[in-house]
Order: sequence, then C-alpha cells, then structure tokens
Amino acid sequence: MALTIASLVCLIIVGLGGTNKHNDSLNNLYFFRANTTDINVNATDINIPHNALTDAILNQTTSAAKSALDIKDFYRVSLWNYCAGDFDNGNDKVTYCSPHTNEFWFNPIEVWGLNNSVTDQLFSKQLRDGLDAYKEVAKWMFVAYIIALVSTIAEILVGFFALFSRWGSLATTIVSSVSSFFLIAFALTATILYATLTGTFNDAVKKYNIHGSLGHDMYVVVWLAVAFSFGAGLFWLFSSCCCSGRSNRIKYGDTTGRRNTVYEPLDEPQGGRGYGPVNFQSGPGYQAPHHDVPLNDVGNKGTAYEPYRRADV
Repeated sequence: MALTIASLVCLIIVGLGGTNKHNDSLNNLYFFRANTTDINVNATDINIPHNALTDAILNQTTSAAKSALDIKDFYRVSLWNYCAGDFDNGNDKVTYCSPHTNEFWFNPIEVWGLNNSVTDQLFSKQLRDGLDAYKEVAKWMFVAYIIALVSTIAEILVGFFALFSRWGSLATTIVSSVSSFFLIAFALTATILYATLTGTFNDAVKKYNIHGSLGHDMYVVVWLAVAFSFGAGLFWLFSSCCCSGRSNRIKYGDTTGRRNTVYEPLDEPQGGRGYGPVNFQSGPGYQAPHHDVPLNDVGNKGTAYEPYRRADV
C-alpha cells in the first residue's frame, strides 16, 4: 500500500509542475526548455532578396523577437502549460505561466508570434513536421497520464479489500497492472517524445542561437513513480498468490483465531485414578477398592480427573 501511495504522490507532483510561477520547486519541474537569450537572425539564414526593404523587414523581425513580441529568455514546457521568464543575475526568474490546457503541446511559432509568411521561413520544414507529430503524440501522453493517475487512486481504494481475502488481492493486482501499464507508457512517451523534440529543435534553430534542453527533475519524478508502481504491483501479486488476508479462519467459520477442537476419551492408566473398568465383584467379604481422594476434594481442579483429552481437528 505504501508503494502505491508513493507512486500517487509522484504523479501528483508531475501534474503540479509549472502551476505556480512563484514556486521555484514546481517551476523546476518541466519536460523541455527553450533558451532564447541570444536569439539572432542573419541575412543569410533566409532566402529573400537583400535590399533596403528586406533588410528593414529582417531587422524588424529580429527586433520583434527580442522586444516588440516580448520573447522571454527561456520557456519551460510542463504537462498542462508552459512558463516563461528571464535570467536575473544568472538566476531563472519565471514571470509568466500560461493557462492550464488539456492535451497541451508547446507551439513556439505561435507563442513567439512568428506565424506569418516572412518569419515562417525561419523555421525549417523538418521542425514544422516535427511539431505536427509532437502535437499528436502529446495528446496520447496526456491521456496515458490521466488513466495512470485515476487507476492508481482506484488501486489504493480497492487495496483495502485485499486485507480480507485473496479475491481482494487479485482485484487489486489487476488494477495495479493497469496503472503500471499506463504509467510506463506515459513515462516512455514523455522521455522519447521530448528527447526527439529536443534534437529536432536544436538542429532546426541552433543557427538562430536558440537552444533546447530536457528537464532533469521532471524525469526523475516520473521514473520514480514507475518504480514505485512496479514494486506495488509485485507486492499485490505476491499477496494474491501467497497470502490470504484473514487466512482460512473465515472460510471455516472460526473468527476467533482458535482451532476447532473435539474431546476424545482417554484410556485409564494402570493404577490411575478416575473411571476404570467397572468391577462387578460382590459377595461376602468383598471390599471395594480405596481411592485416595478425599470427599471434599471432589470437583477440585487440582485433583479431579478428566477422562477426555483435547484434540485439534
């Protein structure tokens, strides 16, 4: 149960990344970061005639990217949104976080306001195709996260039934398997998706001094969630195979934890006291056998003889 709760906590932390621009710990939880501090556009980077008009347009584009469009020094992509900010004396300072959006994906062309016929040439076809693929895969990644989160919560609730029977452990194992499957799918998708996006992004825009990188902390938390979930699944599987909740006491109607017992007669030991073979001898001169048991001791637990013994069944 503890492993399942730990996995749930990690999933919640992943979902909280980028939700509060005033919290540095949450702001450090991101999948991808674009560093645009030194963004620059050269005349040779785009295929347009070089004259006074085009140079003015080019200068305007570069200026817009730096000031008029208010492009920040960095952009961090989380699960629900992105956050942007500037470098202040070497420190990251987040100044803006976008609204939360289901199936979120980061579109730098739209965010930076460069979606027009001139500035669109700054981005290669490879990057645009990569962004289209990223958009589709990001939807599946979000769905996998939601299913993993819900199934992990369900695993905790169903896990209480595992305390009473093997059937409860079996049901919990099934729910845990679903949770682990979608959590692993989410972790693999996020890791591969953003690693691929980072490579494509850098190849396409490195000539503009824009650099993309992965967020270390986010992936640590994601894969910790996977490890905890996998461990919980093994625990529930073991409990369904080798443990039985309250064992077989309930099965046989014994809820006190004591075994069912019966009493069986004891053979009279030679020379012992108590119920021996009945002697029907009588007649003149017959004297009944004498037992050294005072009458006032009859019923005394210390001297009374119990002709039956207790046996477990």
